[in-house]
Amino acid sequence: MGPVARLRFVIVVAGEATGETAPGSGPAAGSEQADQAGAPQPLDRTERRRLDVVRRFGTTGSLLLAVGAIGAGAAPVDNPLSGVRLIGLPARMPTVAMACAWLGMLMIVMAWVWLGRLSWPGSNRLVSVTQLARTVAMWALPLALAPPLFSRDMYAYLAQSEIAHRGLDPYVLSPLTALGVDHPLTSNVNNIWRDTPAPYGPLFLMFGRVISSIVGDNVILGVLLWRVVMLSGLALAIWAIPRLARRCGVHPVSALWLSAANPIVLFHVVSGMHNEALMVGIMLAAIELGLRWKRVLGVVVAGVLLTVGGAIKPPGFIALGFFGVYVARRWGGRYADLFKAAALLTAVFLVTMTVVTVSSGWGLGWIETYDVPNRLKTWLAPMSAIGMTGGGVSMLLGLGNHTDALLVITKILGYGVAATVCLRMLWLSFRGRIEPLAGLGITFGALALFGPVVHPWYLLWALVPLALSTNDNRFRIAAAVISLPLALFVPPTGSGFELRIYQIPLAVAAALVIFGLLVWLVRGRVPWPGPTRGGVRRVTA
Repeated sequence: MGPVARLRFVIVVAGEATGETAPGSGPAAGSEQADQAGAPQPLDRTERRRLDVVRRFGTTGSLLLAVGAIGAGAAPVDNPLSGVRLIGLPARMPTVAMACAWLGMLMIVMAWVWLGRLSWPGSNRLVSVTQLARTVAMWALPLALAPPLFSRDMYAYLAQSEIAHRGLDPYVLSPLTALGVDHPLTSNVNNIWRDTPAPYGPLFLMFGRVISSIVGDNVILGVLLWRVVMLSGLALAIWAIPRLARRCGVHPVSALWLSAANPIVLFHVVSGMHNEALMVGIMLAAIELGLRWKRVLGVVVAGVLLTVGGAIKPPGFIALGFFGVYVARRWGGRYADLFKAAALLTAVFLVTMTVVTVSSGWGLGWIETYDVPNRLKTWLAPMSAIGMTGGGVSMLLGLGNHTDALLVITKILGYGVAATVCLRMLWLSFRGRIEPLAGLGITFGALALFGPVVHPWYLLWALVPLALSTNDNRFRIAAAVISLPLALFVPPTGSGFELRIYQIPLAVAAALVIFGLLVWLVRGRVPWPGPTRGGVRRVTA
């Protein structure tokens, strides 16, 4: 199935899940429908024992992954734990540390699959929101205390924040030119980002400027403070997801399982500390508050918060349009209501970004952040793969190297497709044919799929809004199947193994053998991972 076909499948699934409603209907209508159905019962004694086994299995995997992070994670260049006698042992045994990391990853992924059986809508008994939240906390705590894994982006956060703290323009100067190659913050930045300006929104760098004023050149303290910030964003998302799911008639437990408990969140938000946590958390909390406070002041507050989310990472600006659809439908669903909502939110956006831009002192340099990540050429992005393939074919035919020109063309085409999908989803949402949050998720999916750069954590842009707004088991199965390989796609170090390629087969083989043995030992004491065949049960508010 090609990219266009996959996107069409998601659109069809989301449309079938939400159904066609009147233009004036919205989240409140979904809650009324939910009130009319019965709720599933709590877990019985046997299922609670199975939940305990699943929790411990996943927590053990998280502990192993935390131990492996000491020697096989994205640790700083000068690893402070390498000289410690007992704790630093994994740093002196990298192959063993890598085996522990891969084993922990496999155990967390398997525990998530088992947990899904206890969270699947349509069952007579499901875990509660509290039980699921506690499970996520148990799995996340070891990773929150361990060294970073899967990515070195947090070191780029520190370096760009230090540039801003020094009064320089991070949208003009790179860490290499502003701090120097020997600076401890520059030495930890990934090579591909050392000589590039900041790809982050102005408010994100303004917040980083405050952190840099506290930590200075202390890499360890800076990583810990940034982790607290990202976990705060994740906490906002966990607060908003079940509430928005109830508004959309989706069971909050299934929404939390597919989104917050997803291994991609544990690996790339809790451990990897990508700023998707802030963008998505603020975005969801803003939409929930805007739907809860029905006066104009609530719309303004939500608009400000949504703009703040976009000022952290630009894709967050898209949520303003779909929240405006919610407001227009609540005001009557007429074209005049749509124009009033659009005018109000546009004014809020302009005022908020003007304040942020003036306060930052960097002018409109943040607009160029849209193109900075595109400097990375990756075969994971379908449009970039097409451009690079075309460049290779042109060289084989003796026509010269036209790769850069083709990449520009494919980038424009990809953004054109994403913009078309966005407009289509806005229209369908306004007409009541699809839930606006589902339209937002589909738009994010199109932006990630047809954009020039794709990373596994970009899936969270689309996954979270769709998980809490799409009430269709086919989507849940497809999303879970896609999440499993993506969670295991990025190695623990967050980089390649050019100088230690021999360690990979040894570590992975050892991890697979021990993983198979552990799964065999807990057989019969964990839920069967297959979903139920019954219909989808809506949750009571």
